[in-house]
Amino acid sequence: MTFELQHTDDASDARAGVITTDHGQILTPIFMPVGTEGAVKAVHFDELREEIKAQIILGNTYHLYLRPGLDVLRAAGGLHGFNGWERPILTDSGGFQVFSLTGIRKLSEEGCEFRSHIDGSKHFFTPENVMDTERIIGADIMMALDECPPGLSDYTYAKNSLAMTQRWLDRCIKRFDATEPLYGYRQSLFPIVQGCTYKDLRVEAAKFVADKGADGNAIGGLAVGEPTEVMYEMIEVVNAILPKDKPRYLMGVGTPQNILEAIERGVDMFDCVMPTRNGRNAMLFTYEGTMNMRNKKWETDFSPLDEGGCHIDRVTTKAYLHHLFKAKELLAMQIASIHNLAFYLRLVTDARQHIIAGDFTKWKASVIDQLGRRR
Repeated sequence: MTFELQHTDDASDARAGVITTDHGQILTPIFMPVGTEGAVKAVHFDELREEIKAQIILGNTYHLYLRPGLDVLRAAGGLHGFNGWERPILTDSGGFQVFSLTGIRKLSEEGCEFRSHIDGSKHFFTPENVMDTERIIGADIMMALDECPPGLSDYTYAKNSLAMTQRWLDRCIKRFDATEPLYGYRQSLFPIVQGCTYKDLRVEAAKFVADKGADGNAIGGLAVGEPTEVMYEMIEVVNAILPKDKPRYLMGVGTPQNILEAIERGVDMFDCVMPTRNGRNAMLFTYEGTMNMRNKKWETDFSPLDEGGCHIDRVTTKAYLHHLFKAKELLAMQIASIHNLAFYLRLVTDARQHIIAGDFTKWKASVIDQLGRRR
């Protein structure tokens, strides 16, 4: 994987670049739809390609390991062969999911024992077997196994957690370097910067990760309950240290406002379940603010969902989508999910264009307040 930094904003740390993988190029800044179990909820790959303009999607190691399982994925030639998505894929290591299983997991230096949320069966993740699992899944970008501590962890817990994450990273790198891709194309490993909201721990973590010389780097453990201003401060602290010539991935973030603020601070890659999760619950994101499509005010509004949006936005009226949600039609969730993902991709594409044009900061200031307004 290579990364070419093409443009930088004079008034901020915003950047535009291009990531090149064996499955294609990714223009940054980029938003990556979340396909946890090999599919983006309620959205077909044709819509991802044509309507949403997705360039890369995510899969999750924990969920894919449990179902369909590694034997099926290997027989299919990896996740690309299994689901037919021919563009780049990134896999999360599953660490966040495992550590969210409060009460049914045990953490140790060796790894993490956990019980499946599906059938209660017992499993064990180590840095080594997670690397092996991600080789079998075959994503273009693999994430290292880390512990994502609770956002309000005390300093001692956060420090000890970070130390173990760093030891695990060394084991991940050793295993990654000792193994080969299985399907004839290259894979990259991204380390993850942790450290909660403690500046000194984030500095230590960023330096440790930067020294590894990986193809790209991720920032984890944010947007987990801390104030947004603290999140932005931690991004600034970390990005002042991470290499400028490698892509930076902010994991699990967030709202449209969060994304623009992070782009301004030098982040290149994003993912979040919010567009599809909120869409399934009738919330639409637009440049004019958010819309709750169950509200009666849309009942006789026959204007398009979004005049400047994708094709589905222009041919679907607000009144029709309101009706679909009130009638509990599955089509409502599909249309809303497509709209939200297309809007997120439009947002980062517009940001890229304004970075290239040299007026990103001015454009961002003109739209950011409106993005959070309730319509």
